[in-house]
Amino acid sequence: MLTLGRYSVGAGDRFAQQAEAQLQAFVLAAEKGIDITPVWNKSNREHLIVGSEPSNVIAAAETAVKKLKWNKSWHVDADHIRLETVDWFIPHSDFFTIDVADSIGKPAPAADVMAFVDCHPELAGHVVVPGIAESLKTSRADVENIGSKYLFAVREAGNIYRRILNARGESNFITEVSMDETDSPQTPVELLVILAALADEKIPLQTVAPKFTGRFNKGVDYAGDVTRFEREFNDDLAVIRFAVKQYGLPDNLKLSVHSGSDKFSIYAPIRRALQKTGAGLHLKTAGTTWLEEIIGLAEAGGEGLGLAKEIYAEALVNMEDLCAPYAAVIDIDPGKLPPADVVAQWSAAQFAAALRHDPQRRDFNPSLRQLLHVGYKVAAEKGERYLALVRACDRTIARNVTGNLLERHIKALFPGAASEAYE
Repeated sequence: MLTLGRYSVGAGDRFAQQAEAQLQAFVLAAEKGIDITPVWNKSNREHLIVGSEPSNVIAAAETAVKKLKWNKSWHVDADHIRLETVDWFIPHSDFFTIDVADSIGKPAPAADVMAFVDCHPELAGHVVVPGIAESLKTSRADVENIGSKYLFAVREAGNIYRRILNARGESNFITEVSMDETDSPQTPVELLVILAALADEKIPLQTVAPKFTGRFNKGVDYAGDVTRFEREFNDDLAVIRFAVKQYGLPDNLKLSVHSGSDKFSIYAPIRRALQKTGAGLHLKTAGTTWLEEIIGLAEAGGEGLGLAKEIYAEALVNMEDLCAPYAAVIDIDPGKLPPADVVAQWSAAQFAAALRHDPQRRDFNPSLRQLLHVGYKVAAEKGERYLALVRACDRTIARNVTGNLLERHIKALFPGAASEAYE
């Protein structure tokens, strides 16, 4: 079976221009003995907005891998695919994030739920999961209710997995199941039931993306109770270890944290958990690279700064349409968005300071950052004009892209990648 490494980072690249700069962060980490697998991810929605296609993602990744002589594992993720979108990605991806969040809550046939519960009597009662202080207390009725909520979604995941399997063949792709884009977080009991059902579907999933409590807004820090998140994260790790042994799931099954870029306040708790348990992690980022692209344009000055300001001004005018697809994962305060005519007068340093995610700086503006995060459609509509300027400003952009992944993410999150290792 194609196996995903213990630590991996999904690096989104809206315009397929930064694969080399992204890979450079993994190269620098590897030089210090920190093995992190790069996974280039892009969703169907992103492709439709930008006007790209899955073949562009693997082409950009292959070029970067060849240029930097990367001889370790790397993958291309068909991100958040569904049955109606998966076929487009199958020839060009070896990692598939199966998204069934929209199917959660749809009722499975009552007979199927009863059959599942009958098959899993071990899920009812006091389930002792090593690593969780108290046993998970459930009744048969509880398992029935959880099955009613999730079994339809799990069956849908099975249908999508088998569609990929029939096209690609066995053992040459990585499967992730995502249930994070839903209203309420999964409890440890719910996660255990979900994993049992996924095992019944014979899906060899290597990562699973549950929903955690708190807000995972795009491009900014975690908003929520960090102590509660740490407890949930550790409980989920314990459930995964238990389910691997109980249901024969792949030994390397690990948690995936979606919209994980820039969640600085939970990186320390995650890091502690990984150090304590030896567990793996997949961190999925997306628009953070596009934001570093805009910062690099601004820092280049001249036409680059002018275009960055123009994109902000147009995003401000079209905010409602740009935000609609991302409403569940952004919190923008319109009153904190500076008028376009004010931003037009900013220096390169002012623009970069407002956009760069440095919570310690008074100039940092989370609302502006989130608006530009979802505003990549404006850049896409500029077409070759935007891409040509990105290529012209490659030096400043690459510095920001590499530095962001290495300094703010890899060093902060993964055991063994502490700053002192690079001194």
